[in-house]
Parts: sequence; structure tokens; C-alpha cells
Amino acid sequence: AGIAFTAAGGACLKEIVPPQDLLVANGRFESTTWTATMLGPPLGGAAIAAFGPVATVMANAVSHLLSAAGIRAIGRPEPRPVPAPAGPRKRLRAGDLSEGWRHILADPVLRPLFLNTALVSGLIMATSPLLAVLMLGPLGFAPWQYGLAFAVPCVGGLIGSRLAPRLVERFGRHRVMLTAGALRACWLPWLAFTGPGASGLVLVMAVEFGLITCMGVFNPVLATCRLERTPADRAARTLLAWSVSGKAAVAALTALWGLLAVLTGPRAAIAIAGVLAMATPLLLPRSVPAERPAVSGGPRGGR
Repeated sequence: AGIAFTAAGGACLKEIVPPQDLLVANGRFESTTWTATMLGPPLGGAAIAAFGPVATVMANAVSHLLSAAGIRAIGRPEPRPVPAPAGPRKRLRAGDLSEGWRHILADPVLRPLFLNTALVSGLIMATSPLLAVLMLGPLGFAPWQYGLAFAVPCVGGLIGSRLAPRLVERFGRHRVMLTAGALRACWLPWLAFTGPGASGLVLVMAVEFGLITCMGVFNPVLATCRLERTPADRAARTLLAWSVSGKAAVAALTALWGLLAVLTGPRAAIAIAGVLAMATPLLLPRSVPAERPAVSGGPRGGR
């Protein structure tokens, strides 16, 4: 459901937001994401303490219904998609996904960005359970300290996402994307040096703050570039392929790093992920050719 929502949401955003406002819109979505990440867990814990887990889960379910009602309140009519001309429905669905991958891999900018983000996201998420084992086990941190170490740095996501449009206006989109993409790869190795006590907690918070701030700048610029380089009639399929591949990479690398941690220990596995992450800026595009047209001969090509 999350993958389908991401694909449809990105395509809808491209339709209803003018091209010159896409970066601002994506920056606001990024701010919302980091706000929810920062406030959600402590609010959920407080709700469980006050009302119990069952009532909290039910309230969470109701919040999804309210979200759907909010989307329905957009009220902007959308033209019905024109179906593809031929072939069984099952083949069309598989073809839609493969067409998204073909578009990504054929684009000289989207291809390296796709590979970069899949690898960076996978390595970051692969270290998350290992750091939890390290901090809550041998290092002796309390669960509330572990939660604090990852909640407070989310402020960096708010800062980065708010700065992104201003930085792009001043330095240009490609320079900002290249710089923020390179800087976000420099933080992960330091987590291998996490120690016990207050100094270890401060180290994790500082590293996570730097990492998340860079992500807050990079992500909305990436999302805007991806939408601008994707024709409207391929937006949903491209975002679907991107999301499926990204989640598959996260799952595969998380499992692989779990096995690696069994052989080397959590700290060494985190260090290896950090060293590999430092090489990921090599996958960022060194230049950005002229943007592709916003539409491409599809059912809305005349707009």
C-alpha cells in the first residue's frame, strides 16, 4: 500500500503543482516526514502509557482514514487514464513496472541517482538494527536514551528541507545535489566509534544530526529532479519502479549486514557499511544535461 501511495502521490503532485513550485512542495513534504519521525514515537509512547496499546493502535487506524478523507478533499478532478491498446491485463501491469525501470536506466541523470540512492538508503538502514543491538546490549543504553538519540537529530531534517530551496536558488540545483549527496556519505563511519555513557550518546546524536540534515537538503532536490525528468504519463510507473527497487535494496542489504555482523560483530559491520557509503558519491551525476520534456506523446501529450 505504501509503494502504491508513493507512486500515485508523486504523479498527482506533478499534475497539481506548477513546475516552478515543485521544489518548495517537495521541501514541505520532506519537513512533514521528519516532523512525524521526530514526534511520532514519543507521542505514541505517551498514548500507550495513558490509554493502553489497543486504544493507541485503534487511534492510529482512524488517523489513516482521516488521511484518506484529507486526500479526498483535494477535490480537483482528474481525467480518466486512457487504457493501453492491447494485451492481457497481467502483461500490462508487468510492462508498466518494466517501463518505469527502462525510463530510469535510459536517463543519464536518473540512472546514477537511482543507483546512488538505493545503495545509500540500503547501507543506512542496514546499520540501524546493528546499532540498536550495540547500544541496547553491550553499551547499556536505556530504551529511552536510544529513542532520544534518533528523535532529536530529526530536527536536522527540518532545517535541511527548509534550506534546500534557498540553497538551490543561490548555488544551483546540480551543485547542491552533488554537495549534499557527497556530505551525507561522510557520517556513517563515525557510528562505529559509539561508546558507552553520555559521550557515546552525544556522538550518535551529532552523527545522526549531520546525516539527516544532509538528507533533508538532498531528498527534495532529488524528488524535484526526478519529477521534472519524467513525462507525466510515466510518472506513476517510474516512481513505482523506484520505490520497489529501493525497498528491495534495503531488505537485501539489511539481511546481508545481519549475517556480516554474526561473523564480524556489530561494530565492524557498521564500519564496513560506513566505508562503502563513502564511495557512493562516485555514483552521483557529474553534470546534468538539458531536462526532458514534461510530457511524451502519451494520453496527456496535448496539454
